[in-house]
Amino acid sequence: DMGLVTQRELGCQVEWLSPAEVSQRYPLLLPSGYAGATFGAQDGTMDPNAVLLALKKKAVSLGASFIQGKVIELLQANGRAAGVRLASGDSLVAKAVINSAGAWAPRLAQTVGIDLPVRPVKRQVFVVETGYRPQDTLPLILLPTGLYLIHEHGGHFMCGKSLPDDPVGFDFSWDQKIFTEHLWPELVDYIPSFDRLKVASGWAGLYAVNTLDGNAIIGQWPEIQGLYLVTGFSGHGFQQCFAAGRYLAELILDRPPTLDLAIFSPARVLENKPVFENAGRLI
Repeated sequence: DMGLVTQRELGCQVEWLSPAEVSQRYPLLLPSGYAGATFGAQDGTMDPNAVLLALKKKAVSLGASFIQGKVIELLQANGRAAGVRLASGDSLVAKAVINSAGAWAPRLAQTVGIDLPVRPVKRQVFVVETGYRPQDTLPLILLPTGLYLIHEHGGHFMCGKSLPDDPVGFDFSWDQKIFTEHLWPELVDYIPSFDRLKVASGWAGLYAVNTLDGNAIIGQWPEIQGLYLVTGFSGHGFQQCFAAGRYLAELILDRPPTLDLAIFSPARVLENKPVFENAGRLI
């Protein structure tokens, strides 16, 4: 597995487990239907909202001010960013403007004539209550089908999966049938004991999907100096947000980047040059 090799070369403590070893460690999982699994003992999960609030609190402690308002238009003058206009009618003046509106980023970009290949795709998450009561918290489980399973507490698990027919649009309706008809059968194939469970709750949200290559668009828009984009993460934004934020700060302050992310430059949108990890087009 090249992914495993790469991770180890980069110093990650990741091990390969045979199906029998997987089942021995985690009897919940069947020892069949897959060739093996990778396990990173130092990996983990985080609460994105908790991290967001922590970063906001830290920024405030360092002197940042947060203004609550709805931005409806980006402003430019003579090929330079000039600020933003709010729904209230007020305008904010700035030499550097960052469009980090996620799935709404294309709408704002269009106000200055930019057409971004980013679409709002609905994804749904489900929290299920099972009769399984492990002594210890199970690690994040990613099944070969693409379905993920996160052990919350007790018998509660959170799961979800990107489906090819997930609707495009600003739709936050939640449909339990998506779980019962699509996700549940896959789950039971690998965890037969989950043939009986209760859907406790769930929600729907939006992925800012970059239809060009599924990767983030990070950096200054070539045609408007001072206008920076950070969108199109296609579902893996929280994993990359820390590096993306630091990189943008370094660009704006004209400092050498700690991690050069120029490969994700918005220029590739204008040049129609998608960026893929390899020939298999894995993100």
